[in-house]
Amino acid sequence: MSFKVLVSDPLAAEGVAILKDFCEVDEKTDLSEDELVKIIGNYDALIVRSGTQVTARIIEAADKMKYIGRAGVGVDNIDTDAATKKGIIVSNAPEGNTLAATEHTIGMMMALARNIPQATASLKKGEWKRSKFMGNEMNGKVLGVVGFGRIGREVAKRAQALAMTVIAYDPFIPKEVGAAMGVEMMSVAELFTKADVITVHTPLIPSTTHMVNAESIKTMKDGVRLINCARGGIIDEKALYDALVAGKVAGAALDVFETEPPTDSPLLTLDNVIVTPHLGASTVEAQKNVAISVAHQCIDVLQGGSARSAVNAPLVAPELRSKVDAYAELAEKMGLLAAQTAEAPITEAEFAYLGEVAELKQNLKYVTRLGVKGLLSRILHEPVNIVNAEFIAKGRGMNIVEKTSGEAGEYKSLVSLTVTTSAGKTTISGIVSKESGARIISIGKYKTDLVPSGNVILADHINRPGIIGMIGTVLGKNNINISSMQVGGANVGTDSLMILSVDQVVSPEVMKQVAESDGITSAKFVQL
Repeated sequence: MSFKVLVSDPLAAEGVAILKDFCEVDEKTDLSEDELVKIIGNYDALIVRSGTQVTARIIEAADKMKYIGRAGVGVDNIDTDAATKKGIIVSNAPEGNTLAATEHTIGMMMALARNIPQATASLKKGEWKRSKFMGNEMNGKVLGVVGFGRIGREVAKRAQALAMTVIAYDPFIPKEVGAAMGVEMMSVAELFTKADVITVHTPLIPSTTHMVNAESIKTMKDGVRLINCARGGIIDEKALYDALVAGKVAGAALDVFETEPPTDSPLLTLDNVIVTPHLGASTVEAQKNVAISVAHQCIDVLQGGSARSAVNAPLVAPELRSKVDAYAELAEKMGLLAAQTAEAPITEAEFAYLGEVAELKQNLKYVTRLGVKGLLSRILHEPVNIVNAEFIAKGRGMNIVEKTSGEAGEYKSLVSLTVTTSAGKTTISGIVSKESGARIISIGKYKTDLVPSGNVILADHINRPGIIGMIGTVLGKNNINISSMQVGGANVGTDSLMILSVDQVVSPEVMKQVAESDGITSAKFVQL
């Protein structure tokens, strides 16, 4: 069979050559949506970068389409929901820029330590001021890596080659994984106090936004150096500016910013700040790698195989879709809850399907993978989906177990998720009913009736008069409205769990006030 592939954005020649050895390839760039709609029905696959907007209208017209490939990481320019409904596999190339970002981070660290950009500018002005640009050796220094995914690990390897001691923080990486690389895993608070140089490699999510702030900078060593080649917003730029001016932070190297381009940023006025315009993935090799990756994935799919980095869901039998989707949504919410409340990195996640839900059999793999997606989605750079969720989990040292049983006790169907960490095991259970939809009916030892959506505060406390009012007062003073409240464990004087649904995101500062309230043993904010 002869296949036709459309390449609608400039693609590295190496990727195009691979495709041409297998099928007919048309390279047509700068096409409008109308132009694409007219011709897309002739093609079996589409390869894009960031320029082409692959809209639902284009996908609807793609009657022969089996595959859409994005030569890069982000797939924001592709309507993946529309592609899924059409049965089209969408994939990206998340590993292609790993080494580019890694090397840029190391380059920024060395340039920062030896004042290379500043010395270059000085010498080009005709100056010869050697003493002004006295640098520091990285040999023997402690590098703190915040976020120990693919890029974080590669940075660690290269820092170790420079004879640096590497420490790391990642809420989902067990200590054993770090130890195997000679890296000590620790809390982010401890890392901040020990590192001479700190580099961040996390996604930008609520828990990492302004992770480096005025308070955390105070805990760092005097003269610490900070590097951000990940996402703008992880570092509070105002707090960083103040710390640089005060001398608390010796220097900063930034490839990303809260607003890009950072035309009005006061950071650009400081001599101890070096910057680049979001160049982390901008190498010839990275562009070649992503082109080769999507080319091979395209051929695999056209030959009837699967895409290694697919980002959308496989199809479920139409007659079971609504039922499977209901349990999949529940599992994903349970995964989100477990991930945000775990006391330590999760080493095992057991999904148990009890009662009638067990009759879904092979379709439960879809449910499990959505649960794993929930466990991982808030902590990773790369897209997590039902195709790659288990693969990513296992790569991060997490064992995934799936069990079924025809017995569900008092319920027709019951889903439970038991997560294992170094702190022990915790089980979350849930049900789906026609009347009320998905419900989480227990969290650990507490019975609940939680609709898993929105912003939720979970507060362990001693059940006694005044506790609820006290928490309500704290939230009220901070203009946070409580939309619903329940308490699991109602006997006076015993441990209880207060569950508060609130109308907005609760800041770490407010959560600290809640946690420090008299009678509260722990408090966590989660987004479901």
